[in-house]
Amino acid sequence: MKITSQMVKELRDKTSAGMMDCKRALGETDGDMEKAIDLLRQKGLAVAQKRADRATKEGVVECYIHAGGKLGVMVEVGCETDFVAKTDDFKVFARDVAMQIAAAGPVAVSRDEVPAAMLEREREIYSAQALDSGKPQNIVEKIVTGKIEKYLAEVCLLEQKFVKNPDLSVQDLLNELIAKMGENISIKRFARFQIGA
Repeated sequence: MKITSQMVKELRDKTSAGMMDCKRALGETDGDMEKAIDLLRQKGLAVAQKRADRATKEGVVECYIHAGGKLGVMVEVGCETDFVAKTDDFKVFARDVAMQIAAAGPVAVSRDEVPAAMLEREREIYSAQALDSGKPQNIVEKIVTGKIEKYLAEVCLLEQKFVKNPDLSVQDLLNELIAKMGENISIKRFARFQIGA
């Protein structure tokens, strides 16, 4: 199939990937737009994994205030160089992450930061619910495991569906930015403040 400049432009608009990367992805997938998007996302993940061990000592602290001053978020997003920290793409990402935290209310950046006591409490609740419904013990364990996975996807920032595009997780968004910027980027920590909470 012939890859047209219009197809490349459309893919670039959808993914923000480089023009030549878009052209190669379309060539490898015989012009299939959805497969090309998946291919670019996989390449972004590979780039992110290669850069994951690099230190992120630069970055920004982004603030977001919502609901007439009733809800506020501060998030620290790190990168390797001051140059990247000053780019519009990086600033937009930090702002989007702050809005995500305001909207979705995660409790931790990643799974390993979720407090063990919180997980244990959820596990006990799910177990009691399953046992009360008369499920056998071997089935209860599978149900609890499934519900814990779902719970973690809801409370871990990186696993949450991005509020502006539910087809992507926050981790997908981060991987795309890492691939585009060419250096490691990390969401280090956040604080969410809400009046009356």
